[in-house]
Amino acid sequence: MEISKLLQLFGSKANISAASKLLSEVQSLSVKGLHGSAKALFAASLFSRDRKPYVYVLNNLENAGYFYHDLNQMLGDKGVLFFPSGYKRAAKYGQVDPANEILRTEVLARLQQTDDPYIIVTYPDALAEKVVSQNTLSQNTLSISVKKGIGSDEVSKLLDSYKFEYVDYVYEPGQYAMRGSILDVFSYSSEYPYRIDFFGDEVETIRSFDIDSQLSQSPFEQIRIVPHFGNSKSKDSTLFDALQPNTIVGFEDMQWIESRIEAVFTDELNIELDEVEMTIPNLLSKTDFHTVSKPFTHIRFDSKNIELAEATLEFKTKPQPLFHKNFDLISEALSSFVKQDYTIYILSDSEKQQDRLRVIFEDRGDNIPFTPINRTLHEGFVDDTLKICCFTDHQIFNRFHKYNLKSDKVRSGKMALTLKEINQFQIGDFVVHLDHGIGKFAGLVRLPVGQNIQEVIKITYLNNDAVFVSIHSLHKISKYKGKEGDAPTLNKIGSGAWERV
Repeated sequence: MEISKLLQLFGSKANISAASKLLSEVQSLSVKGLHGSAKALFAASLFSRDRKPYVYVLNNLENAGYFYHDLNQMLGDKGVLFFPSGYKRAAKYGQVDPANEILRTEVLARLQQTDDPYIIVTYPDALAEKVVSQNTLSQNTLSISVKKGIGSDEVSKLLDSYKFEYVDYVYEPGQYAMRGSILDVFSYSSEYPYRIDFFGDEVETIRSFDIDSQLSQSPFEQIRIVPHFGNSKSKDSTLFDALQPNTIVGFEDMQWIESRIEAVFTDELNIELDEVEMTIPNLLSKTDFHTVSKPFTHIRFDSKNIELAEATLEFKTKPQPLFHKNFDLISEALSSFVKQDYTIYILSDSEKQQDRLRVIFEDRGDNIPFTPINRTLHEGFVDDTLKICCFTDHQIFNRFHKYNLKSDKVRSGKMALTLKEINQFQIGDFVVHLDHGIGKFAGLVRLPVGQNIQEVIKITYLNNDAVFVSIHSLHKISKYKGKEGDAPTLNKIGSGAWERV
C-alpha cells in the first residue's frame, strides 16, 4: 500500500478537520496525545488539506531531521524545506557549514515566491541566527535565463564581485569554473551546481550537474545565483520577518525552545567578540524571539502551560511497543491487536524486509495479517480512534534509523575532492580535525569494522594518541595552513583546548 493512502486515512479523522477549523479562529491551539510519527502525520494531513504555509520548530537538530524525513516520505521534497544552523558546531566557533548555508538560503529564496505553500522544519539553534532581509537577498541575486543576452566574461565579473572563488572545478557553494564556452557555478541557493553553456554573448543552455560524476542532470530555463553573505552586518533580519502573515507555526516544546534560544544568545555574550567572525546583532534573544513569533497562529505540542492556549485538541495515540526483536512478544502483541479488530500496518522502505517478516510469522505458525506500507516513518504508533497499528520494521528488528538531508549530497561532493587531497598528503603533514584539532597525518590504514575491512585515515596527536577517521567523515579533515616555517603545536585529545579556540 502506498504511504499516501495512510496519509488519507489519518487525514480523514474528525480531529484533523477540527484542527483546521480552529486554526482559522484562534491564535493558539494545544494539540495533545500525538506519539511517534503521528505528529508528522498530523502536520502532513493539515498541509494537504489547507495548503497553507507552515513552520514547525522542533527541540533540536535530531528531532527536526527525523520530522523532516517523515514529511518528505509522505509529501515529497517539493514543498518541504529544512532550515538548519549555518555552522558546523555551535555558532560561537564561527565555522560556517557551506552545505547548511545552502539549505538556509534555499528557504529564504523560496519565501520570495508567495504562490506555492510550504512546510519549513527548523530548531532553536537555527532560529537564533539572524538572516539577510528579503530586500537584501533580492538586490544580491543574479538571475540568468536561457537566451539571455549576457556573455561568460560578464557573468564571471559579476561572480567575482559577489566574492565567488575561481577554481579548476567546483565542489562546494561559492565557487565557479570556466572551460571555453562553459561556466560552472555553485550557488548558495541550490543543492547542485549549474553548468551554463554560452553561444557568443547569449546563454544557450543551463543544466544542473552531479559533482562526483560530472554528468548533467535537469535542464533549467532560469536560475538564480545567490552569494554567501557571511557574517556581514546585513544579517539583521529573522526567519519570521520573511514569513507570510497567514503562516502557522508549530512548536514541539515552547518553553524548551525559548530557553535554548536564550542559551545560544547568552553563550555568545560570554565570549570575546574577536574570537569569532560573528557579532552580537546577528543573534536573536529570547525576548526578540517572543516578539517576532507572537503575531503568528501557534500550534503547541507540549503539555506545559496549556492554559495559555485558546483551544485544545486531544488525540488517542500510543508509541509503538518495544519488542527488542523478541518475536514471542511481537506475536503476542500483534495477535492481541488483531483480536480487538485493529488493522496492522508495517512500514518499511524495503520490500525484502516486508517479505522477511511475513516468512518469520509463517514459520512460527502465527496468523497475523498485516498490510505493508511502501515507505517507513521514524517511529511507529497505535491510534485507538482509527483502530490502526502503524509499526516500523526498523523498530521491530531493533535497527538504527537514519535521516538524510539535502546537505549530505553537498558534503559527498566535498568528500570526493578530499579523497584526492588525502592521496597527496605526506606522512607527518599537519592536519586539522574539526572535533579534535591539530594533529599529524599518519597514513591510510585498514581496520576490521564488523565483518568487513575498512580503510580509514590515522591522525596522531600529543602523547602519540591517535584518531581513526572513516572515509565517510572526510569533510571533517583539512590540511593545516599556517605561517611558512612555523610548526604548530599538536593538540591533546580530550583536553578541551581545541574547543576553546
